[in-house]
Amino acid sequence: MIYLLYGEDEYLRNEYLKKIKKSFGILQLGINYVQIDENNVNQIISDIETPAFGFETKLILAKDTGLFKKKNAFSDTLAEYLKNNKAEGVELVFVENEAEKNSLYNTIQKIGEVKEFKEQKLPQLITKVKSIANAYNVNIKENVAQYFIECVGTNMSDIINEIRKLIEYAGNGGEIKKEDIDELSIKKSESIIFDLTDNLGKKNIEKAIEVLHNLIYAKEPIQRILIMLYNHFKKLYIIKLASKENKNIQESLKLKPNQTFLVNKYSMQAKYFSEGELRSLIEELIKIDSSSKSGGLDINIGLESVLCRYCS
Repeated sequence: MIYLLYGEDEYLRNEYLKKIKKSFGILQLGINYVQIDENNVNQIISDIETPAFGFETKLILAKDTGLFKKKNAFSDTLAEYLKNNKAEGVELVFVENEAEKNSLYNTIQKIGEVKEFKEQKLPQLITKVKSIANAYNVNIKENVAQYFIECVGTNMSDIINEIRKLIEYAGNGGEIKKEDIDELSIKKSESIIFDLTDNLGKKNIEKAIEVLHNLIYAKEPIQRILIMLYNHFKKLYIIKLASKENKNIQESLKLKPNQTFLVNKYSMQAKYFSEGELRSLIEELIKIDSSSKSGGLDINIGLESVLCRYCS
């Protein structure tokens, strides 16, 4: 059997891969278990043809090979080989973050199984979080579960890791609350940028600066903070323009299907600022970037100056 497992949700991909591995029982590397990556992908046909000495079947795991990019000559060679040769006694599993529909993709779709693991949408994630908590006799309200996802992101691996901490903290029969999430969860940097912008919009400069400092203390590179702020204010500016021209906000922001909940968050924040203020903030951030590259300005000082100037 030939599989292609791909998509954004690493957790779901890995769970499916675990099931495949479990069906083999004992796996001995180099005998009935072969690992392939971009560095040794050209030997994959040889590995398919080599018997699994002492075992009935062999698992070949080809991960992050680069074979599913459209411009890959070896993909065509391998696709042709798989079409014309039965890989008896072999289970061949490709695992990729992304996969373009090239000749190899199309071949596996015809003779094997292609499974895409998309990040789940908000309602599915809320249900998953609540079910995990309930399994440990811990309660979490729906609005709190949504707040939790907004903080930690939509990646299932991150969700599982963070909800476990909160379950242990709440204890048997306990309840997870918003303040627990704020205290214990590792928030995505994007979520913290929302916090900073909220405080900026409310003219709470002390809190805005505190959030900025917390990002820096968390060892987030200052250049990345500048880029995140620029992208965030650019999105708010796009919302202003989209609303004025009656355009679809989700399409204008190029949000993924599982990010639709962000439309409301961005829209609410956009109300804090006028179109002119947002344009001015974007221009200020561009100036900071330019001045820092020439050595004329420290980014940290520049950001604090912009925040203070806006709130004054």
